[in-house]
Amino acid sequence: MLDRLASLILPRPKKVLLAVLIIALAVGGASMGLTDRLTMGGYENTDTESHETEELLEKEFKQGTPNLSIVVSDPRGVDDPAVTAAGLKLTKGLQDHEHVANVASYWSMDRAPSLKGESGKQALVSGRILGDFDEVNDRVQDLKKEYSGKVEGLDVELGGIALMNFENVDQSAKDAATAETLVFPLVLIVLVVIFGSLVAAALPLAVALATMFLVFGLLYLITFGFDANNLLTNVTTLLGLGLAIDYSLLFITRYREELQRGQETEPAIRATMRQVGRTVIFSAVTLAIACMALMVMPFGMFQSIAIGGAATALMAALATLVIVPALLAWAGPRIDKLRLVRRKPRPVTASHEGGWHRLALFVMRKPVPLVVAVLALMALLGSPVRDLNLRLPDEQILPKSAQSAEVAQTVREDFNNREAQAMQVVAVDIGKTADRTNDIAAYATQLSALPNVARVDALTGSYAGGKEVAPATRFSQQYGTDSATYLSVVPAVDGLSPKGEDIVRDIRDAEAPFPVKVGGHPAISVDTFDVFADNLPIALGIMAIGTYILLFLLTGSLLLPLMAMLLSVLSLSATFGSLVFVFQDGHLQWLVGDFINTGAINWTVPVLVGTLGFGLSMDYAVFILSRVKEEYDRTGDNELAVATGLERVGKVVTYAAIILSLVFIVMLTSGISYMKALGLGVPLAILLDATLIRGILLPASMRLLGTRSWWAPGPMRKLHDRFGISEGGDPVPAAPGASAGGDVTPERTVDRV
Repeated sequence: MLDRLASLILPRPKKVLLAVLIIALAVGGASMGLTDRLTMGGYENTDTESHETEELLEKEFKQGTPNLSIVVSDPRGVDDPAVTAAGLKLTKGLQDHEHVANVASYWSMDRAPSLKGESGKQALVSGRILGDFDEVNDRVQDLKKEYSGKVEGLDVELGGIALMNFENVDQSAKDAATAETLVFPLVLIVLVVIFGSLVAAALPLAVALATMFLVFGLLYLITFGFDANNLLTNVTTLLGLGLAIDYSLLFITRYREELQRGQETEPAIRATMRQVGRTVIFSAVTLAIACMALMVMPFGMFQSIAIGGAATALMAALATLVIVPALLAWAGPRIDKLRLVRRKPRPVTASHEGGWHRLALFVMRKPVPLVVAVLALMALLGSPVRDLNLRLPDEQILPKSAQSAEVAQTVREDFNNREAQAMQVVAVDIGKTADRTNDIAAYATQLSALPNVARVDALTGSYAGGKEVAPATRFSQQYGTDSATYLSVVPAVDGLSPKGEDIVRDIRDAEAPFPVKVGGHPAISVDTFDVFADNLPIALGIMAIGTYILLFLLTGSLLLPLMAMLLSVLSLSATFGSLVFVFQDGHLQWLVGDFINTGAINWTVPVLVGTLGFGLSMDYAVFILSRVKEEYDRTGDNELAVATGLERVGKVVTYAAIILSLVFIVMLTSGISYMKALGLGVPLAILLDATLIRGILLPASMRLLGTRSWWAPGPMRKLHDRFGISEGGDPVPAAPGASAGGDVTPERTVDRV
């Protein structure tokens, strides 16, 4: 297949490049509307009790979880008659808004103490903006303009979950623009240092741009049958850029190696297509499997990343295997024009004189102490992971200067109020509520006595500490209909913390006089993590089995795939421990930038870091093991194969890791804490894998295993012989002047990549 592809490209490189350019521009132009088709939802599973409760609240009571909070301030005090009149007018204006419901304020709720600030000069207004995720996101922008600053003579500041979601999306867009502005110049500089030539350095970037255009076009088509999350564009842009450069770098490096052996341009490209093409395809499929494993996670956001990541990996491979050979065939020697970095030509020497070869031999001479030292370092880095605490996002993921974060901080400090995190306990078809008032009162009293419950509001009044603290008022009627009722349970602790989640479980475990369902943000958190825990083993199993099968087809060994995956898990454990140390424990903020420390990590971070980190580490494992397998098939010497394979590919893996790390590390400039975590986690996983894992633990492990590294029972060996993937392909005749073994005559000199 790869030979046929080369035969199609090489006779007509300019036509192929023109066709690719036209297709990429056409597809890229057609996908200009992609952003408008993306949703900002997909973080909640709809097949849960909390989601069903949300629907019951809307259907039976026209109520819902509050997503709007407004802090009203006035130096005269909130009980001043003029302030009261203005506050009631402001409240009435919100109540009359067609897209706002369930509006309650300090003044409309009979001066409820929980809605009054400790200073007496601030009051709280809460409500719910109606609509789906995207509609709420649009409507909160108009409300922010209307209810910020001076309103009815009062100082007003709007916040809440709805504004948090909008500011999150807005900040993400700004951060993405900043990252793209930084990453392209940085990557170009590194590529110029690697290749020396501006033309050669621009080649991988051309492949990356084509990849992104093609991926965006494919994703645009997918959005007509699938609701894709807006995070998709950020991930695919960075991943596409990194992978296209990685694959191009591997291809060009091997192409130059073939030139060093005395091949002319066209035979060198054909040899590279046969030898590297399989590696690129295999690597892309491995990463695609890692990404597609997320499809079993029933959250739209993860499924968007799964589709986008898999499509990006496969498209990057396709673009590399079409564009790079065409550009090399068309440019020929001109690829080294506009040379900015000049190196003294050095004679091509045997591989055993290279630095990576010497490192591999050093490691294999002292495998045990080096393995122990690296494992000790990994254990130290990974030790904090035992305290990993995951959390759903709230306003605290944003910069401290974000308006929703400031309002949330004010509410926490000045109101001691967690109304926005209240849990709703809904009971329907209970008969006439008038006949069940005693049951409702007894149940509300029971719930108010649960640990960490501040207050329970019900049709029959308000309760705290196992007793009634306020009788029913006219506002209590909102908690009941002719045949249904609900109770609002306000936590005394952070509702998204483990103690807040315990309240949800206590309510669900408590004996109730009628069937109930529990909703609200803390219940969403509990249900989300329960669904997450149920599906995570399936995703990990798919990832592990798929990767193992592919690595077996590549190596023919039963042990090497297992070893490669265990080494990747080791580097990810160290990465997760480092993330806990920085973003959960709050260390090194001077290095990664300021953020609000919640004592937890956003729950999406380990999933995305784990998926991308594992997939990319397998990417590098494929690069190295494929070349080691090629050398082992040629020589039959395990140690020589490891040393030679690392010498041939080690620098490529190093360069690729540096470039891909730069692509993701620019995310540290983000103002959003979980984006910062991705900006640290993914590069750290990549660099640990490309250095300590592939540079020390892999050769040391293969030295300790010896020829057993390549062991497989007879039936499996026959299976591999029939269906396995061979890296080397057919041998390419040496060009005149080259030795039969493929080494170049001593007189030939080239620049090293």
